[in-house]
Amino acid sequence: MEETIEVRKISQLHKMGGLPSPRHQLVSVIHNRDIKTVSAMQGIKVINHLYTIIFKSSNICSSFSYGRNSYDHEEGTLVFTAPGQVMKFNDNSVEDEQIDPEGWSLIFHPDVFRKSDLSEKMNKYSYFHYDSNEALHISDNERVTIEELLNKIIQEYNQPLDRHSQHLIVSNIELFLDYCLRFYDRQFFSRANLNSDVMSKFERFLRNYYESDLVSQNGIPSVEYCARQLSFSPNYLSDLLKKETGKTALEHIHFFLIERAKNSLLNSSDTISGIAYSLGFEFPQHFSNLFKSKTGLSPKEYRNLN
Repeated sequence: MEETIEVRKISQLHKMGGLPSPRHQLVSVIHNRDIKTVSAMQGIKVINHLYTIIFKSSNICSSFSYGRNSYDHEEGTLVFTAPGQVMKFNDNSVEDEQIDPEGWSLIFHPDVFRKSDLSEKMNKYSYFHYDSNEALHISDNERVTIEELLNKIIQEYNQPLDRHSQHLIVSNIELFLDYCLRFYDRQFFSRANLNSDVMSKFERFLRNYYESDLVSQNGIPSVEYCARQLSFSPNYLSDLLKKETGKTALEHIHFFLIERAKNSLLNSSDTISGIAYSLGFEFPQHFSNLFKSKTGLSPKEYRNLN
């Protein structure tokens, strides 16, 4: 039977890796070169309740399963995991010679920023909910930037704690995350052609969905459903579309519904309830509310106006 471990404390990770007790109970940086007991994690499924950022510098390093995919890291790659996510180290990924000596992990407990402004800002770092194949690939210059911040975090928790320590640690974590947000924006921008292709596929998927029996069976497709069909995580798809078009995946779905509703209102004698049901709404009032929120008119007012 597969062994499952729940990690709730940084000290657990240190113990699993044969490392000394952490200098700070809520934040730590673990360098791969310091890990002593890698084989102990072979084939183990880990439910991690900590924020974890994993850096891999070469394709010699280990692979692991995360979400729906198995991912082998390329040079200069960051993978982000949020509390509650599951990781599994594959059986063939824990040999000593495969460990990337330049790799490291930044781990922090949610309590480290609980009473700070960062607590309110964590939702903007949606990349913590990307799939591993949507990882951040960084340049050498970008690596220098984030490792400078990493070293500041290490420096803060290694020295005797004072009344400024917590603020400075959290501030450097926040700056680290902000830079990663910038680098993701760069990655989206540099893949403009790919992003445009995803937009086309998304629109084509919605058209095909509404030309099939799926809408009568499943109703309005959710962002999660659309993302899964396009092999993306919901957060990544929404962020990608937002950077490319200024609209999230949900906004695109709503836009598609409204445009389709307008055509039906003007080019058919179907009742408003009938149009709502044909679009996948369970309740016609929900359709009317959405239509008015997007157009400023009720479906009936729109039909009569035109």
